[in-house]
Amino acid sequence: MSATAEIHLSVSTWRQPTPAPVSPARTALVRRVAERVLALGDGRLRVGVDGLTAAGKTSFGHELAEHLAGAGRQVLRASLDDFKRPWRDRHLYDRESGEGYYRNAYDYDAAIALLLEPAGPDGSGDVALCSIDPLTQVDHSSVRTAAAPGAITIVDGVFAFRPEIDAYWDLRVWIEVSPETSVRRGAERDQDWAGSEAEALHLHRYLPAERLYIAEADPLARADVAVDNTLFGEPRLLKW
Repeated sequence: MSATAEIHLSVSTWRQPTPAPVSPARTALVRRVAERVLALGDGRLRVGVDGLTAAGKTSFGHELAEHLAGAGRQVLRASLDDFKRPWRDRHLYDRESGEGYYRNAYDYDAAIALLLEPAGPDGSGDVALCSIDPLTQVDHSSVRTAAAPGAITIVDGVFAFRPEIDAYWDLRVWIEVSPETSVRRGAERDQDWAGSEAEALHLHRYLPAERLYIAEADPLARADVAVDNTLFGEPRLLKW
């Protein structure tokens, strides 16, 4: 049996905790996805975890990381939320509307240069897991993690399968929930910082952005694996 390897986490204050085990069924499903990742080979790999806001992407990424580290593979964990454009530049573009958020919020050039290319099989291995902290706006791009030759980088985030970065994934996992579930979970999650505006934020910015993304990029069709995450304790494979 392989010794458990290290999981390297982003320094971002947006980072969510690793969830406690929920059910044997969930553990078995995540383990199955981990086995599929491991079957891709011993070199560096990049796994994208996409889905609507609050679908459970980050939790799934953390759970997957635990299984892969348990198999002896170094794991790097990142979120695309840590590769958004800084708020100081928001006067330069629309980021408030749904379309503006979809078109302008994320800095894909930074994600490629700092994270996706260096974490790849031919990359330098000098990886930044966070560019701009989305809450504090602190630039962490100089904080680097050394990716071993067999490291697996798991990146969660909305719009992960956009054409700008889709080619960088060795495996794509789509986490499926309904729009209604996305809005409800997201509003509950974001109460602490968005307060009474949380539900409106999800209804009028994030959800329209994600509908535009689905219409333009068809991420479910791009996914290698899709998981119905409506019930955390009873996830179902939709695509394999």
